[in-house]
Amino acid sequence: MSRRSSPPTELDLELAELPEALRWREWMGRVEAAIFASPAPVPRETLAQLVGAACRLDDLLADIDAELRARPYEIVRVAGGWQFRTRPRHAAALRSIEGSKDAGAPEFTKLEMIALSAIAYLQPVTRAELSRFAGREVSRDVIGRLKSCGVIDAGPRAPAPGAPIAWVTTKRFLETFALDSLRDLPDLEALERGGLTRSEPNDDVDAALDDMLGVDGGEEDDVVPEAPEFDEL
Repeated sequence: MSRRSSPPTELDLELAELPEALRWREWMGRVEAAIFASPAPVPRETLAQLVGAACRLDDLLADIDAELRARPYEIVRVAGGWQFRTRPRHAAALRSIEGSKDAGAPEFTKLEMIALSAIAYLQPVTRAELSRFAGREVSRDVIGRLKSCGVIDAGPRAPAPGAPIAWVTTKRFLETFALDSLRDLPDLEALERGGLTRSEPNDDVDAALDDMLGVDGGEEDDVVPEAPEFDEL
């Protein structure tokens, strides 16, 4: 005879029987546990289902973050939700461990970073348009490397001869660079005034792009990891 599963116990959200300080700590524990257990960013709406009506969720999250200041990880808002992330200064150590879960942003070359930044701002954008933006050729290998890292994907075909693929960023892009949305990117007009768009390569601008997304300069341009080619004209 099969055993019936017990119905889930209704969660007491208000915790009215607890003193205020203990109630706050319990809410903190629930929210922290939910974020820790999830492999993807947890939306605010989900976290709100774990606490009472009197809970100020932003203050609660700020208190969790404050308690983690001495820890090698932090709680950040990315891709429309909240997630635990290893602090950037530990990324190199994690990359040295095979199969590490969270090693921070991949080590992109300068040209890959320029192409990725251009896609983030100009999407959907073709490879030919990226090459004009960068002032140098953006090869299929560069596009393939970015796609293999999951930070870009094929968008609509462009209304141009040959109908080339136009590229767009992904949710993984937001997660990788700890962005809540594309609105968190620096103002494009300000970057243009600083020389972001140009016809010739500029090392100062390349460095600014590295800083913009919080990564180092990566490998030199002529060291491009192998990547599969895609059907893109």
